[in-house]
Amino acid sequence: MDKHYPNFAFKSMSFIFKLRDLFIPPEEILKEIEIKQGYKILDYGCGPGSFTLAAAKIVGSTGKIHAADIHPLAIKKVRKKVARKDYKNIETIQTSCEIGLDDESIDIALLFDILHELSEPERIIKEVHRVLKKEGKLSVTIHHIKEHKGVEIVERTGLFKLENKGKKTHTFKKITQL
Repeated sequence: MDKHYPNFAFKSMSFIFKLRDLFIPPEEILKEIEIKQGYKILDYGCGPGSFTLAAAKIVGSTGKIHAADIHPLAIKKVRKKVARKDYKNIETIQTSCEIGLDDESIDIALLFDILHELSEPERIIKEVHRVLKKEGKLSVTIHHIKEHKGVEIVERTGLFKLENKGKKTHTFKKITQL
């Protein structure tokens, strides 16, 4: 089971992400994965919510974002932003693995800047596979580990196959014939 960072480390990371977002806006990264209005998105390891809020704008009022994280401060921060900006299409989930969403209910799952942090990535990848629709996609940003290692972590489960490598993302197609 994964453990969350101490509060100070989470706050420091949030500050760094804020700076990152100034230079590389989350909207630019999300363009690589072709999110459409009305989509249901899972942002697993949402952190302070940079991609959660950006995705919520793209999916519009007919879509939904599920922002999941293990850290209570992440959930608190996202909820605060949601309330301040009056978003109606974002739901938060505090979890260390199980998401609690219905099978095949999500169009795209995001694992952005989190893969290297997971002690049991296979468990998370299996849970993501469960909630993704048959034509669902998993999009991953691979940082802090070699690119081929990140792709290997996802593909060795036998649940996903790399479909597209963007400038910042790797998008995997769900394998349904197991």
